[in-house]
Amino acid sequence: MGAPVDLFAAASTEGAWTVAEVTRRARAVIEAGLPPLWVRGEVAGFKAWRSGHWYFSLRDKAAQIRCVMFAKQNYMLPTPPVDGMQVFVFARPSMYEEKGEFQLTVMELLSTEQGGLWKLAFEKAKAALMKDGLLDPARKRHMPKFPRRIAVVTSPDGAVLRDIQAVVGRRWPVAELIVVPAQVQGAKAEASVCSALNRIRRLPVDVLIVGRGGGSIEDLWASNSERVARAVAAMPMPVISAVGHETDVTLCDLVADLRAATPSAAAEAATPDRAEVLAQCGVLGQRLARALRIASRHVVERLDRTGDRLVRCMENRLEKSGALLTAHSARLDALSPLRVLGRGYAVARDTDGRVLKRVAQLPTGKAFRLRVTDGEVNGRVQ
Repeated sequence: MGAPVDLFAAASTEGAWTVAEVTRRARAVIEAGLPPLWVRGEVAGFKAWRSGHWYFSLRDKAAQIRCVMFAKQNYMLPTPPVDGMQVFVFARPSMYEEKGEFQLTVMELLSTEQGGLWKLAFEKAKAALMKDGLLDPARKRHMPKFPRRIAVVTSPDGAVLRDIQAVVGRRWPVAELIVVPAQVQGAKAEASVCSALNRIRRLPVDVLIVGRGGGSIEDLWASNSERVARAVAAMPMPVISAVGHETDVTLCDLVADLRAATPSAAAEAATPDRAEVLAQCGVLGQRLARALRIASRHVVERLDRTGDRLVRCMENRLEKSGALLTAHSARLDALSPLRVLGRGYAVARDTDGRVLKRVAQLPTGKAFRLRVTDGEVNGRVQ
């Protein structure tokens, strides 16, 4: 048996304690006696309210504790935990006075698995994108060989933009670089990147680079957002994703038409090398000149052959025409009146040149001309 309890000493100055007084005192004692601490357990009964607050229980084989994580603490997490997940929580022990329940007010929540909630959110979003066919390699587009306008979505203050500008200026300076600034890290990064992509959709751009430097998984999380990944997949022009370091693979990398290990590599993939293009142009010029020389020689030879054929055809034509003309001339000569005169005939014509065929046309005293073989003779009728 324990020590006897003094029933009257346990009362307050006004008699019995109220329920509110008890829960208030209990809360003060708990918060004073238990500092914020790390607790490990299994999530159970998870509920997310419209206000953004999360309510769940944390349990093990022997006990369970009610937990609350307010919206201002959980908004940075990529996805809510699920029932059955083993987690670490950094929480402040307290009392929910209205219900008289002991609870933990959670300030940090981490999964015990490698990657934790970040990996869970990544795989969940990846599965949704794959279901819609956005990860299909067949939808990947080729980069334009000679881009005129290159758009870049990145932070205007980072080294990423300077690297891209340096590479583009060295390799393909004729390209116009359009920079659309966006916040690539922090709570507003997702909305900022989506807004920048939406503005680029209305611009006549040949290729788009979405880039940022390396960082932790939390820093890169805007590029793992399903919303951002879908916006990248919906762009009308080819997209190059250059997010983080070479070992970092994000959802934007998976849905983009091309993944580059670094922003500098993205700029190289988007542009041809000016020196190589000039060398290729020189080779093509030589090939074209050689082809023109060969084609010209063939044309000259063909013209020579055509000229020879044309000369032969003209000679044959003239020969045939000459023979035909001779035949016609012979026939005309045979029909000529002079031939008739040559056989001993003569033709009488008056002074107007009309042929006198009848006696009535030759009255006495009429002057006329008599055509004979070798000339004309003037005569008069007697």
